[in-house]
Amino acid sequence: MHSPEFVIRSTTAGDWQAVRALRLEMLRDFPIAYGETLEHALDVDEEGWRLRGARGERADQAVKVAVDGDRWVGTMAGYIPDATTGPMLVGVYVAPEYRGDAAGVSRRLLEAVENWALGHGDTLRLEVHETNARAIRFYEKLGFTFTGRNRPYDLAPGGLELEMIKPLR
Repeated sequence: MHSPEFVIRSTTAGDWQAVRALRLEMLRDFPIAYGETLEHALDVDEEGWRLRGARGERADQAVKVAVDGDRWVGTMAGYIPDATTGPMLVGVYVAPEYRGDAAGVSRRLLEAVENWALGHGDTLRLEVHETNARAIRFYEKLGFTFTGRNRPYDLAPGGLELEMIKPLR
């Protein structure tokens, strides 16, 4: 049983071990959702994980985590790939036992990233693999719509990354 009193916060360089553990959990749960293979993530050294954790300390990025006691139960991040497209939502993951509206983890993480994104644009964009029906339903429920744009997914098994967007204002 999990606590309804989880905390949403930004990551730091000092969180590197928890950042690593959650990333490996994410990649094991749904390998095609994160643009990285498990094998690659396992080869990242401590300094690399510290750099990833430090992304949450930057103004031009947001890396939010949901923490229930000592357990990291979810994460979402935002960054600005370029000035024309504005903020982008990436790295969305919630542990299976914390998924669903009743738990509230997904909505609170998204709210934290949206609050950051408001300082950088009027919309929040994301890409989702065409076979990730669960994620697509979640994004649609929270106000994201398809733009009609897509790009090839870089890793096996291939397929398409579909772009979705949500107005923030």
